[in-house]
Formats: sequence, structure tokens, C-alpha cells
Amino acid sequence: MSKLHISSTPHIHQKGSSTRNIMLDVVIAMLPATIAGIVIFGISALWTVLTCVISAVVAEWLFNLCAGKKQTIGDLSAVVTGLLLALNVSTAVPLWQCVVGSVFAIVVVKCLFGGIGKNIVNPAITARVFMLLTFGAVGAVALPTVVEITTGATPLAALNQGAEVAAAEAPSLMDLFLGLHGGAIGETCAVALLLGFVYLVVRKVIKWYVPVSFVATTFLCYFLFCGFDAYFALQHVLAGGLLLGAIFMATDYVTTPNTGSGRVVFCIGAGLLTFAIRQFGMFPEGVSIAILTMNLLTPFICDFTKKKTLGGVR
Repeated sequence: MSKLHISSTPHIHQKGSSTRNIMLDVVIAMLPATIAGIVIFGISALWTVLTCVISAVVAEWLFNLCAGKKQTIGDLSAVVTGLLLALNVSTAVPLWQCVVGSVFAIVVVKCLFGGIGKNIVNPAITARVFMLLTFGAVGAVALPTVVEITTGATPLAALNQGAEVAAAEAPSLMDLFLGLHGGAIGETCAVALLLGFVYLVVRKVIKWYVPVSFVATTFLCYFLFCGFDAYFALQHVLAGGLLLGAIFMATDYVTTPNTGSGRVVFCIGAGLLTFAIRQFGMFPEGVSIAILTMNLLTPFICDFTKKKTLGGVR
């Protein structure tokens, strides 16, 4: 018993795995979306990414230094948080606001709760919601520099006005796949996000059915309640931050349920909330708020879906 080691989540059972290796895999999986964002939105996207990542790492280093704690920046979790936040914001957001968001994510959401594995909500997504409520410009429209766009509206702004308006103003499915439209840095190019999804599944970092449950729920909601229009429903799936949230935030080890059935319940709930917020709420994008809400419900989902002990009574 003297060699018993107690640690916080994520608990790694796969041979050769570690928190650092998993975080490195997540960073690699986000690289296609990051590169695509820089190509689509220009050099300003690179400055946003560097600002968020460097601010997150420095914030964690300074907190540990001031608190007299062991330095943890080597586990790359701060890099993941900063990069994920950068992919969730637009290049129209001032860099100083990106610094505030990164510091909030690391210090308030992560470090003050005890560090990695002890935060109750996803740091990056909480920081995005914080920036949205505080500054309002996190969802500001940034237009691609690689093509000429005639409208300054995001795809969701057009889609939320109905199928008729969407048919005239919303980007085509091909443009949505390639990211040739306005939006946040990492949410526009669906192809790049899907490449990251495949990488994480192949590396066994995430389960394929977790993001699929989220996306499928949102698709079905739009299909069933918006005239059984599969094209319109697919536009809603590809527009906004649904794929980004489903692949990289709804699969977080710490703030989502630890059972397979619990993760599915989590994602179905997030999908329903995303549809409800987009359709009836004041914000055109509902992914961040939906995931944050489900993060808070994770303990209850875990309790509801926990496995019955052999021979015991639930």
C-alpha cells in the first residue's frame, strides 16, 4: 500500500499514455483547424492564436510561482486551453481581450479550483462565455481574406432567419466545408475539424460516438422542427461552432461524465440546448452555453448513469 498513487483525472489506463501525451494529441488534432484559420483569415489569426496560447501558459506559470506550487506547464494543458480559446474567437476581437480571456480560463476556472483535473467546467469554453457576456465582441464577424465575401453576416445569422433567407444568403455546403465564410478562427473549416476528429479517434483519445451524438441530436432537431429539410439542417451543423465544440470540448475528460452512456446523455442534452438557444435565445450561437450548462450537470449525469456494483443495489 505504500506505493499507492492517488491522482486527479484524467486517469490514464492505456499503456504508454500520459496526460502530456494526450494533450499533445489534442494539440496535433487542432493544428488543421488552426492552419486553416490562419490561411482563411490571414496573419491576424496567427497573432490571436499566439496571444491566447502564450497568455495561458504565462498565467499558469505565474500562478504556480506565486502560490508556491510545482510548475505544471509541461503537461501542455495550458497550451490546449489557450489554443482552444483562440479557435473559438474571431480575429475581430482585440488582442487584449484575448489575454483577459486566457488569464480568466487558467487562473479563475482552472488553477483556483486546484489545477488540472479539478475544474468543474471547461476552462476555454467558460472563458469564451465570459468574454461574450463581458465584451460582447467575441462573436464579432471576421471575413476571410482568401475570397471576397459580399455580406458581413455569419452563416448562422442568415440561417436563423429561416430556410428561404438561408437559400439566398447563407453559404453553400461546399463553402461551409471549406470555411469560406465569416466566423471564429477555428469553427469555419469543417474539413479541418473532421481531420482532427479522425486523428483523435484513431489515437483512441476520444470515442467516436461522443461527438456524433452531439451533432446528430442537433441535426435531428433542425430536421424535425424545420420542415424536414435535410439540406437546411446540415447547414446548421456545419455553421457556427458545433463541430468544434462536439469534437474538442464535449469530449473533455474532466468536465464530462466518465461512463459511455453518461457521455451520450451529456451530448444529447448539449444538442437539444444548442438547438433551443439558437432558435429561441438571444444569441445566434448556442454551443458554448449548451456545453457549459451540461458541464454543471455532469455530477448528476454520472450519478444517474453509474454502473451497478455486482451484487449490490443501486
